[in-house]
Amino acid sequence: MRVFTGIDLGSTTTKAVMLDENGDILGRGITNSRSNYDLAAAIAKAEARTSARFVLLGRELATTEDAAALDRFLPRLQIELRRRQHLQRLEVLREICAEECQHPRVARIREELERRVDQIVSQLVAAEARPGPLAIITKEAKGSDFFRDRASSDYSRLAEKAADVEVGFDDLMSIFDKAIIRVENTELKEGFEELILQALLDLGSRFDETTLARYRAAVQRTLAIELIDGGVIGTGYGRQRLPFPKESIRSEILCHGLGAHHQFPNTRTVLDIGGQDTKAIQVDGVGIVTSFQMNDRCAAGCGRYLGYIADEMNLGLHELGPIALQSERTVKISSTCTVFAGAELRDHLSSGQRQEDILAGLHRAIILRAMSLLARSGGIDDEFTFTGGVANNPAAVKALRQLVQENYGDRVLNISPNSIYTGALGAALFCRRAAEDRAAA
Repeated sequence: MRVFTGIDLGSTTTKAVMLDENGDILGRGITNSRSNYDLAAAIAKAEARTSARFVLLGRELATTEDAAALDRFLPRLQIELRRRQHLQRLEVLREICAEECQHPRVARIREELERRVDQIVSQLVAAEARPGPLAIITKEAKGSDFFRDRASSDYSRLAEKAADVEVGFDDLMSIFDKAIIRVENTELKEGFEELILQALLDLGSRFDETTLARYRAAVQRTLAIELIDGGVIGTGYGRQRLPFPKESIRSEILCHGLGAHHQFPNTRTVLDIGGQDTKAIQVDGVGIVTSFQMNDRCAAGCGRYLGYIADEMNLGLHELGPIALQSERTVKISSTCTVFAGAELRDHLSSGQRQEDILAGLHRAIILRAMSLLARSGGIDDEFTFTGGVANNPAAVKALRQLVQENYGDRVLNISPNSIYTGALGAALFCRRAAEDRAAA
């Protein structure tokens, strides 16, 4: 089976979408972009291939199993696979941390540092080796939690407890920070085929022998399907950083326009708010871009700005929207400039303004900036689509609905649960089209 991949190299996350020969989505993958776009692209593509295997397995099992049985089995198998992958990476982290502890820079405290680092990583391994309730690990199974971030959070929490005068917190974190870069560049010893078979064995006690035999046979048939790479198209903030030939690169504007049109064929206007930029795009009836406007180089009003606000308020980025929805009175924000945001934020807090009211004002200010781009691009047609990571923020969506109603009246607003993959989807569609054109030539 030939597959076609689109990779969107964003400033904060890198996304991949894989299509089959019919143009149906087989898999999606996402990872941190960090500063290494080559690595991020490889990880996102590998995640998309893993996701594709589960889609193919679902198709295979649908011929023999009822929907309810599949809804029970496939998520469990995916969770167990993710757990095994996480355990493998933790073991790699343990090995590399031990090597970093041998560096001359830590010679004075080497023995004690090595003992404590190994103790911390052993605790992480032990915690992961004990499968918890399904609800606890479902988030990781969905791919919404990156290994680096999760490991960093867990390691730093344990490092705080392990640190003292002899071996400080900074000493422990220095080992982790140097090791995690190497971990991300290390290929896992066991590939997908070995891990999914092991995961299936671990789940054996949950099913009778006849059912397990059918599942095992379906997994084997799925693994036998060869995924032939039909090409890759790159887009996004970091597309020029990859070793792609010129003909394998498409602009973000074109990819987001085509991706949004593919998801919602009646779309004529697209608003994308990503980590680094905001794009207002007009498309025709077949997804071709007719006009667009993009913010300047400043990241004001984008995901990076929200990340800065979250840091200033000591909150998680995912917490901003839900807190803002609790607002009873929106505070007017005069600027969405990241440079001045901290000072204005502190001024409002010191004057007694409620946190949720300030955040509601911040979200409205961000969308007001986007509305200006939409107006300059040609306004909002009867149906438009909101894409990008910020489309997952409920306060941003609420502010957008209100401002669209105030300025344009009733409009259909489309938001896909997979909106963050819109650019990668457009790139994959371009990849498939290019293959068709080559075949027809």
